[in-house]
Parts: sequence; structure tokens; C-alpha cells
Amino acid sequence: MTPSARVQAAIDLLDAVIAAAKAQGASADRIAADWFRSRRFVGSKDRRAIRELVWSAIRVCGEVPESGRAAMLRVAEADPGIAALFDGSTYGPAPIRAGEVAAEGGNAPAWLSQRLRQSGLGEDEQAALLGRAPLDIRANTLRITRDELRLRLPVESEVTAPPDALRLLSGTAAESWPEFQEGLFEVQDSGSQIACMALDVKPGEAVVDLCAGGGGKTLSLGAAMANTGELLACDIDRARLSRLPDRAARAGVLAQTRLLNPGKEAEMLADWAGRADAVMVDAPCSGTGTWRRNPEARWRLDPRSIERYCTMQANVLEIGAGLVRPGGRLTYVVCSLIDAEGRDRIEAFLAAHPDWSVAMPPLPAGRPHGKGWRLTPLGDGTDGFFFATIVRRVN
Repeated sequence: MTPSARVQAAIDLLDAVIAAAKAQGASADRIAADWFRSRRFVGSKDRRAIRELVWSAIRVCGEVPESGRAAMLRVAEADPGIAALFDGSTYGPAPIRAGEVAAEGGNAPAWLSQRLRQSGLGEDEQAALLGRAPLDIRANTLRITRDELRLRLPVESEVTAPPDALRLLSGTAAESWPEFQEGLFEVQDSGSQIACMALDVKPGEAVVDLCAGGGGKTLSLGAAMANTGELLACDIDRARLSRLPDRAARAGVLAQTRLLNPGKEAEMLADWAGRADAVMVDAPCSGTGTWRRNPEARWRLDPRSIERYCTMQANVLEIGAGLVRPGGRLTYVVCSLIDAEGRDRIEAFLAAHPDWSVAMPPLPAGRPHGKGWRLTPLGDGTDGFFFATIVRRVN
């Protein structure tokens, strides 16, 4: 493909991404995968170049663009080399017209940027949310130490703050390595690893991962427990939870899974009521802390969606609290930096439950935020997280 044809292909793909964002459809990753699958004639170099153009456009457009062309014009405003490729050539985009308007720039839609500012994130912090994320992995201590793993890896790695974490270059195909197939490591952001540390699980404990999803945190907790005690992973999403048994088998982690029916979670966990030593509540959220990986996600949010997440978060926090024994603890986690989903949720829970208090163990990165802890891409080089560990008092 010519460079101009790559730009036009990026515009076409952006049109599909924008339409899906407006309709709450498939993710940009899924759309791109399907788009390239239906165009097998596009070579690997062209695919990489087109993806680079698409994701560059997504990152620089704050509001949802009117079209893929408007989004790419925003890129062209800052890059004369891209602007020159609007040349009207065969398969290339039409020349830029006098007065043609590019998409609006910014870190996020105006209302969302304002919510982030109100939550203590200035322009630099917001801009860092749209950087390119590295690939972090966690050494599976059931099989290997971090230092041993580092010597085994086929590429250079960097140590990050969590005790078992290593950082690789963005785009590293780590899951294709034999070390991954042997269960020597898991792909897990350093911030997610620190959130697991906040629960401070110990061997022999009874632990519940209430919103386990595909099980990344479950595997981290299982390794910290040294495969002793009880570990239960739950979720209402059958497809995501179904991936956990194979992942656990590869990692050598002993964990039970339980699929829950929405609205009947407490009933289906009645056998665990009041007996868990530790509960992880990785609550559903807006994902503002994960924009480095999913930058188009900020186009899918609106104030009502934040309200819906807050309702779900309050509900799942209550369910998780009901599982904790007196003297036990719960870590509430959201990969969001909006206070309504993090700081405010914990403060509301504590205000309504005087028999609970905050107890955060020492952590290797981040800083206090309200009654919890915050990690940000700018401050810590991780995804954005808020989490808090609360303890149920012994009567």
C-alpha cells in the first residue's frame, strides 16, 4: 500500500470505531481485528502502520469525532507529513479543503475532563492517561522467582515496584513464549499487582475474589497464599469466568470458581457468609485508569453511565462485606480515577457501617487518596487505580 492509501484505510477503520463508540458496540481492538481479517491482502507492515495511525487519532481527539476523516485531520494538523498524504491519489484521501474542520482535540470529552479535574487530576495527569502502556508481567512464585524469571526471558526487562513484577516493551508478544506456556509468569499491570498486595492475603486463609472476571487477580492471590487455604473466584459473566480454570491449571493455582446469577449473588454465596478472612472486590467501573490500553473507551461514557457504575459498586461492596468474618478484611478496587467511583464509595460505605474501619498495609508505590490509595500513570507508571482496604471490627 502507498502511504496515502494507508491514511485512507485508517480513515475507513476510524469510521467503524466511531460508529461503534456511539452505538456502544464492539471495542476498537475487536473492530480492527475483524477489519484486517476481512482484508487479508493487507500486509503486516501496512497493518502496523494503519493501526498506528488509527490509535494516534483516537488519542488526540477529546470529543467523539464526527468522522474518521475529521479525526485524521486532527493528526494532520500536528504532522505536516500526514497532511501531505491527503493528496487525492488513487486509494488515498481527497485533498484537504480550505476551511475544512478537524475533530476537536483534548484529553477527553469536556464533561469527563471536568470530572477528572474535580477528582484531583490536572492536565498533565489526564494527558498521561493516554500514553502508551508498557507490558508488565508477574513472576508466578509458585514456580519461579522474579530474579530467576528475568534470566530466563528472551528479552531485556525492567524491575518495577511490586516484588514480583517485570516490565517489557509495549507490544511484546510475551504470551507466545514457552516461559508463559510453562506458567512461569502472568501478564498483569504493576498497579493491579499492588492492588492485590493491599489485601495482604496469607497462606491458609479463606479468600474470595468476588468479581474475578478472567482471573488475573485470582492467580496473584493464589500465588500469595502458596496454594493453601481456600480460594473462591466468582463472577456473573460466564464467558470471562470460563477462562479461569485453564489459566489456573497452567499457573498451578488451586482455585474454585462459582458463576453467580445477577441479583442473587448473596443468596448463592450463603455458605460463605461471614466466614471469609479476605475478600477482593474488583468492582465494575468506567475504566478511566485504563485509557492507555483502551483510549476509545472515553468516548463511550456519559454522566448516566457513571451513575450506573456507582450503583453497581455500592451493591457489590455490600455483597462482599457480607462475606467477611469479624476481624477479616476487604479490598475494594476500581481502575477508575473518578472520585464518585472510588473515594466517595468507600466514604459512603464507612459512614453507613460504623463496625468497619480502614487499614492499608504498606505499599511500594502510590499515595493516600481520601480513605484509600491512588496509583496513576504519571505518578507511578501504572494504570490508574483507586483501592481501599477495610476491616470488619470484632464485636
